[in-house]
Amino acid sequence: MPSEERRRISDLDTLKAIGHPLRLKLYRALHIKRTATASQLADQVDEAVSLVSYHLRKLADHGLIEPAEGQGTDGRERWWQPSSRGLTYNDADFDDAPDRAAVYAAASRMSFDQHVELYRAHQSARHTWDAEWRSASWSSENLLRLTAAELAALSQEMGALIDRYEETGRARDDAGDTEGRESVALHTYGFPFRP
Repeated sequence: MPSEERRRISDLDTLKAIGHPLRLKLYRALHIKRTATASQLADQVDEAVSLVSYHLRKLADHGLIEPAEGQGTDGRERWWQPSSRGLTYNDADFDDAPDRAAVYAAASRMSFDQHVELYRAHQSARHTWDAEWRSASWSSENLLRLTAAELAALSQEMGALIDRYEETGRARDDAGDTEGRESVALHTYGFPFRP
């Protein structure tokens, strides 16, 4: 049974495991589907089933995913599920040595690159969505003047708001309220910069 908490990744080996581009795509796909087989995920990421199976086992070795009990009918295919509600990692856990900081930076850049790839794909296909979805989608940039404490408080408030919507959406989805429900990507960043 997956944990209802987000898992904080603080060890280098686990960060390296999720820092692989295909593994992160697989984790995200599995997080959206909640349970899936290697074959189902292979179709989604357009990779060979054997390669997907290998990378799923690597994610499982680090406790990022786990077997989904009670799935399937014949027992020949292994079903997987995320082992937690989501993942977080923080540079404070990796800034104690240059090699650890470099792995954190590389994993963060790769994750960001996948965010950009997803948004570009949306922009290319946005005309295929109906007017209601197009008008509901948004993109914004906000340039604020804050202290570090204010930025941390903003992050916590936004996280709580997002959690509330995620919990409500999942509960309604579980109850069969699937009409008009789609997967939605919400990427937020808050970071200091000097113009």
